[in-house]
Amino acid sequence: MLKVNDDEKASISLKRILGICLIFLFISGICVFAANKQVKNVKITLSNGCEMNVVTSKTKVADILDEKHIILLPEEKVTPDENTTIGANGEIVITEKTAQEEVAELVSNETEATTTEENANELSMEMISQAYNPITEKTIVEVQSIPFETVTKNVANGASETKDQVLQEGREGKKEVTYRVKYQNDVEIERTEVSSVVLEEPVNKIVQVRAKQTTSRSSSGRTYISGSVAEYQAYARARCSAYGWSTADFNCLVALWNKESKWNPNAYNSGSGAYGIPQALPASKMATAGTDYRTNYKTQINWGLSYISSRYGSPSAAWSHSKSTGWY
Repeated sequence: MLKVNDDEKASISLKRILGICLIFLFISGICVFAANKQVKNVKITLSNGCEMNVVTSKTKVADILDEKHIILLPEEKVTPDENTTIGANGEIVITEKTAQEEVAELVSNETEATTTEENANELSMEMISQAYNPITEKTIVEVQSIPFETVTKNVANGASETKDQVLQEGREGKKEVTYRVKYQNDVEIERTEVSSVVLEEPVNKIVQVRAKQTTSRSSSGRTYISGSVAEYQAYARARCSAYGWSTADFNCLVALWNKESKWNPNAYNSGSGAYGIPQALPASKMATAGTDYRTNYKTQINWGLSYISSRYGSPSAAWSHSKSTGWY
């Protein structure tokens, strides 16, 4: 037989002891790990009423939901809360938040303060009313102005110096506009135009650009007025309208003064002494309309129209008389 001495026996005994210790430590670690990773059954009830039983080693509610890929919607809450540790056969319930809870969360976000369920119950009815005030809709009608346009007529015929003359003043129009307006908490949040009806059309402003009136004195000492026939007739047309005369009356005036002076404010009849566009006789008669009758064609026209109005009543009657007698 093989004989083992005492030293060898002692060495074998020590190895056995060390081996047993290592096995014990390994088994203890497994037990601890198993205890920490103990699986358990948990019941989860979703907000739609669906129930599911899951097996998990997680302990916190949030971790269990994350493991099972369950995401809470903004309008949902979980009981117990996500930080709660849950044991075997525990239950997690997901429900929709109540209106009061949503209001509490809304107010909390606006004030940047942490709001608990307790102080949410103490929210004033005014705050709840403001948060849930429904959107109201009204139909309103407004009368608005329509801007007029400015029309420019150039009759300066290339003159270097020009002057603007307003032949017709502009006037804004009016329109009635209907809107559908939405309000929330008495604040307008949306406005939509429904219809628009023109009540009064705008009247355009008419501006005539004409050669600037200048006067010159001849070698004989007589003062001359420079301008254009179109300019003189435009002024006369406006004055005829002021008298209430028609377009036919104005046409008769054009014919009458074409015959008398060809609309020349400097026209002078050396035989009779008649002067100006209306051929006033004597010329000094026109001083009743303005002492500047020799330098201002408007004064001549104003006097001529006043004379026609008082003597004949209208240019048509004056032209008729002139055709039958040769004068007016």
